[in-house]
Amino acid sequence: MRKIYARKEPPLAVAIRDQLPEVFPDTEFSGAFGARGRPALSPGLLALVTVLQMVENLTDRQAADAARKDLTWKYALGLGLADEGFDASVLSEFRTRVVEHGLEERALDLLLAALKEKGLVKPGGKQRTDSTHVISAVRDMNRLELAGESVRAVLEALAAAAPGWLATVVDVEPWSRRYAARVGSWRLPVTASKRADLAVAFGTDAVTLLEAVYRADVPGWLRELPAVQVLRTVLVQNYQVTDTPRGREVRRRAGDEDGLPPARVRLGSPYDTDARWAAKGEDLFWLGYKIHLSETCDDDDGDNRAPNLVTNVATTDATVPDASMTEPIHQTLAGRKLAPGEHYVDSGYPSAALVASSLKDFGTVLISPLLGDCSPQARAGAGYDRAAFAIDFEQQNAVCPQGRTSSSWSPCTQRGTDAVVIKFAKTTCQPCPARGRCTTSKAGYRQLTVLPRQLHELQHTARLAQATRDWQHEYRRRAGVEGTIRQAVAVTGTRRARYRGLARTHLEHVYSAVALNLIRLHAWWNGHPMDRTRTSHLARLELALAA
Repeated sequence: MRKIYARKEPPLAVAIRDQLPEVFPDTEFSGAFGARGRPALSPGLLALVTVLQMVENLTDRQAADAARKDLTWKYALGLGLADEGFDASVLSEFRTRVVEHGLEERALDLLLAALKEKGLVKPGGKQRTDSTHVISAVRDMNRLELAGESVRAVLEALAAAAPGWLATVVDVEPWSRRYAARVGSWRLPVTASKRADLAVAFGTDAVTLLEAVYRADVPGWLRELPAVQVLRTVLVQNYQVTDTPRGREVRRRAGDEDGLPPARVRLGSPYDTDARWAAKGEDLFWLGYKIHLSETCDDDDGDNRAPNLVTNVATTDATVPDASMTEPIHQTLAGRKLAPGEHYVDSGYPSAALVASSLKDFGTVLISPLLGDCSPQARAGAGYDRAAFAIDFEQQNAVCPQGRTSSSWSPCTQRGTDAVVIKFAKTTCQPCPARGRCTTSKAGYRQLTVLPRQLHELQHTARLAQATRDWQHEYRRRAGVEGTIRQAVAVTGTRRARYRGLARTHLEHVYSAVALNLIRLHAWWNGHPMDRTRTSHLARLELALAA
């Protein structure tokens, strides 16, 4: 009897070594590791360890144990069987060096360069981009907790850096009773009056510390401590300090009366000064960042179809709109010589100017729905909206549906964008029988604002196209990037930052993208079908009956 044995697939770590040997050369990281000083481990080895760590979603300690015990890891890293590995703290030191020298994206660049040589990625194809929220690695705080924790952070920093000086500035015992424990562990007052009193106490303590640190006889390096600078910012953003005949008054800012800084600059934690508060819809409200992922999505080529691969990762604070990242993404892809021919982006409603500049500067067709006409007539679906007027750029006038011609044509700049303001005379509009369908303006005349000719025509053409079934069917291709985000969240935990700060969080996202690419390549190397979707039991029954 003939025995048939199933072919055992090589583990991912082994496949990386076989298919992409020396994908991270040490020379590419040499700028972060000097020739003098304490001998360092191979930076290329540590880069690969970090990627494998993301593949399996391991902590630093678990990754160091795997490099010491797992034979597949040893094979991928080129380590001997008796190699004792390294201490887990080396991985943190490696990330610090990489961030300090601006090498966060080097690993993705090297992988994409190797894949370009194999023909798996190329310029001029189709790519799609989407974003998702990332929760920072610090505790959420309200404004009251932020003020108290910022004071506590300064006290901790000063007690470590200059304990003798701090003991001469404050009465240590009562301050220690108030700030020994993290403010987040307190049971804060319930009544509004007591919470207001506590807020004033935090602000008064902050002013006391800052005045002491900024005295002329105090060493200047104390005021340069990061915690001191954070406390200054928190005090300015959340308090008003005024001099009165009775002395200095510290009052917490009231949002309605005094105003608060915009979310893009307002601090949310003294321990991560890059994290920002943002909201999306009515249910999602978070402190942290955004990740913008771009991947290839070329047409199906049968059995020879290459996997969809991540080509760019951008990390921003949570307040950055998706549409504002389209041009930076195109710049990065052009620098990597991977500019797409067609780029599908989320419905962030990019402007017509952005669509035109992408086509002109990067040779990329941006496929995304433009924002519709926001006039009251267009929103109501009744009356004369902008599309009902005939715009003549040659004669520099507009003709309304009643056949009346505009009286003025004024080029201008609105919020940094070139535009044209078209007005109809009051004597033309007031006696018009269709005035109620055209305008309800108290000024008594209709006014239109349109883009310059090229952008106006592009905007008009795009809005007509996106209303067709063919365009909507083609735009469905963008939805596939949601699966990539789902994979990133499930495999590498992308929606929760491992590290603090924008630069370190971006490094995490880049290595997570490299890990996703290698996971997909491993499936492709072993002949697994791509883009498999779920099939319900009912659908399976239908297929079985049809057969």
